[in-house]
Amino acid sequence: MAGLKEIRTRISSVTTTRQVTSAMKMVSAAKLKKAQDAILQIRPYVDKLHQILVSIGSSLNEADESVYTQQREPEKILVVLISSNRGLCGGFNMNIAKKSVELVHSKYSLQFQMGNVDFLCIGKQAEKQVKLRGMNVVESHHELFDTLDFEHVYVLAEEIMKDFAEGKYDTVELVYNQFLNAATQINTTEQFLPVEMETEEQGHQLYDYIFEPSKEYMIKELIPRSLKIQFYKAMLDSHAAEHGARMTAMHQATDNASELLKDLTLQYNKVRQASITSEILEIVSGAEALNG
Repeated sequence: MAGLKEIRTRISSVTTTRQVTSAMKMVSAAKLKKAQDAILQIRPYVDKLHQILVSIGSSLNEADESVYTQQREPEKILVVLISSNRGLCGGFNMNIAKKSVELVHSKYSLQFQMGNVDFLCIGKQAEKQVKLRGMNVVESHHELFDTLDFEHVYVLAEEIMKDFAEGKYDTVELVYNQFLNAATQINTTEQFLPVEMETEEQGHQLYDYIFEPSKEYMIKELIPRSLKIQFYKAMLDSHAAEHGARMTAMHQATDNASELLKDLTLQYNKVRQASITSEILEIVSGAEALNG
């Protein structure tokens, strides 16, 4: 059984850990509020923009097609993996890394065997995981989380769109954690490029818009803007999900530390009581020996 000094040391260590995890939980809760507001504000705009694109897409012909809607044989694939730069957020990074690897092996296994699947990683944590699983990481943009705003994300989205337009990649996939609430993140994969123009048969109500100056101009302007907004939304989703996951993980860690403290305190009291009892017995035995 551990001695009193060892148990006191453990109690002190667990108390310090509980203070740290509790502080991290409060910091993540404050950051989550701001990140949650950002993603909830942009979603209606993204949904409405998508609705307009669906209505336009229903009447597209080959002559109207944008370079971003051109379907090509998927020979060269780019996977954009969004995670976080920091850990201590439960399975947030590990799960999304596994999701991206599963996507490659299930959907692009032939391209992977030929060495035609590249990864662009945003977030250090998942990048480590996919490298360990043999994925080819060609670019990293971890600095985006230092100043997460549309201006910086816009630049990266344009680079990816340019690579697709020039034929460097035939398909671009986004893999990220979608924010549902503080305790739940949904591992999400969605095709970023080429844009799949949906139709009324796929369950969307179409609207008869009057185009000014022309439908061709609207297609040229709206599709690139929609792609950049979609990319920015994925970044905001992942950012909010990260803080939610970290807050939940730190809450659980704080609760576990509290339970451990209770057990250690009980153990300490038992050992201390046994030590006192032993000392009393020694004193009584010594007194009886002297009297005898």
